[in-house]
Amino acid sequence: MTDQNDSSSASREGGTREESASDSSDDARAGADDLTHTTTEGDVQMVDVGEKPDSERRAVAAGEIRLRPETVAAIRDDEVGKGDVLATARIGAIQAVKHTWETIPMCHQIPITNVDTDFALAEDRIECEVAVETTGKTGCEMEALEGVTTGLNVVWDMVKAIEKDDAGGYPATRIENVRVLEKRKERVERTEESDPST
Repeated sequence: MTDQNDSSSASREGGTREESASDSSDDARAGADDLTHTTTEGDVQMVDVGEKPDSERRAVAAGEIRLRPETVAAIRDDEVGKGDVLATARIGAIQAVKHTWETIPMCHQIPITNVDTDFALAEDRIECEVAVETTGKTGCEMEALEGVTTGLNVVWDMVKAIEKDDAGGYPATRIENVRVLEKRKERVERTEESDPST
């Protein structure tokens, strides 16, 4: 015989589970409504930023590549056979920033006004930080992220020969901790030029 209290408790728990599932579904729908790169039908679209005012924008991203200590030492001493690892990675990062709109489908092509790259060597890793600046209608954090990931990929490519194990794998090598450190914007105030005839 089923205890009435147990039955009532089970019913309440079931109701709670059903309500929780319903709430999660509502949250998912609300989140989907917030997505600007999709239409109400679910098709992808580029966001129209034409009506947005111009702003001075800056984004900073960072990440790191884990390497064997002897690989980091070879980079520090400029003993890598392919050449200057960090100089090549710096070029790759800057190129990637400028071409982000070509590789990330819904990114706008934006006027890049400045790119700063910084590489820091630790015992078993190299940290990369990329700062991007632009003046326009949309942010530049994707450009900063693209610069970081490409810069670190270039490092990997440059040191493949000394990072490989005997089986040709990379057990100690990994890119990780890629993140946006800073994103800011300042509205550009437009002033009407005075009439030179007056």
